Amino acid sequence: MSFVRKKIFVTGVAGFLGSHLAEKLVNLGHEVVGIDNMLGGYEDNVPKNIEFHKGDCCDFEKVKSIMRGADVVYHCAATAHEGLSVFSPFEITKNNYLASVAIFSAAVNQKVKRIIFCSSMARYGGQKTPFTEEMKPAPVDPYAISKVASEEVLKNLCDLNKIEWVIAVPHNIIGPRQKYDDPFRNVVSIMINRMMQGKAPVIYGDGKQTRCFSYIDDCLSCLIPMLDQKNLNKQIINIGPDEEFVTINKIAEICSNLTGVNLQPIHKKDRPQEVKHATCSANKARELLNYKTTVSLKDGISKTFDYIKKRGTRPFDYNIDIEIDNELTPSTWKNKEI
Repeated sequence: MSFVRKKIFVTGVAGFLGSHLAEKLVNLGHEVVGIDNMLGGYEDNVPKNIEFHKGDCCDFEKVKSIMRGADVVYHCAATAHEGLSVFSPFEITKNNYLASVAIFSAAVNQKVKRIIFCSSMARYGGQKTPFTEEMKPAPVDPYAISKVASEEVLKNLCDLNKIEWVIAVPHNIIGPRQKYDDPFRNVVSIMINRMMQGKAPVIYGDGKQTRCFSYIDDCLSCLIPMLDQKNLNKQIINIGPDEEFVTINKIAEICSNLTGVNLQPIHKKDRPQEVKHATCSANKARELLNYKTTVSLKDGISKTFDYIKKRGTRPFDYNIDIEIDNELTPSTWKNKEI
């Protein structure tokens, strides 16, 4: 099958996932136009040879204008602060739900052929693990609610206007370019950044929460075929490993071994509405996308460590205000203790 060059609009191109995706698409020969508000990314993440616009995804008129002529949209941008959403629900909902509605509406207006939306495994809530795509969404916090609501708007608009859609559900992606000075999310990067400054890792609760982590390259191996693979229309697909579930305590141990900082974790009280066990099945991704885990958890964390070490540690950037400050708010956030 001969290569067909496409014009692709990518949101969040200064961020972790969006920058890697845009770079991969350009290297494959596609034309990429991207947007980012720089809230969750770094300027040097933006790939060369793309058309970059600094702006907010909520700016419908701007998005519509720069999306003109696009064949496909990848909506990667998100304020993916699940825990923080309990205490800053307005900002998180605005940046996720309203931004998604603006992106999807502009895409319909511009008559794109397909929209790929990067949702979150937060959609599954606290259901029995491993999560499968057939499960009915059961969000338990404002962030998860915003992602599920965005999914519903996507399906509604696309089905009405005969536009193809795919919902990707990545889980806990790690690797270079992740924002490691964000105090609210990215547990691996937070731990490494703290430990490299001689500080003990912070763990909420007993640390027995289980997660699965996906290295960025393995995630991209599924996202790229979503561009035009015909049998993916109207599919929801989990992306990430299901062979290696791990506790947060184990993550701290791995980071300690890498950094050489042997300090006992600081345990804080549980975060409200945190899902204790969040792991997904990759069976559907294996079936439809030939998904394989090529980078192990330890290797993925090691590559993340190398990236942070090369760039140097950073003070944590509390760039989102706490909207609800009460006895439930983690002291690490209200007092800027991270």
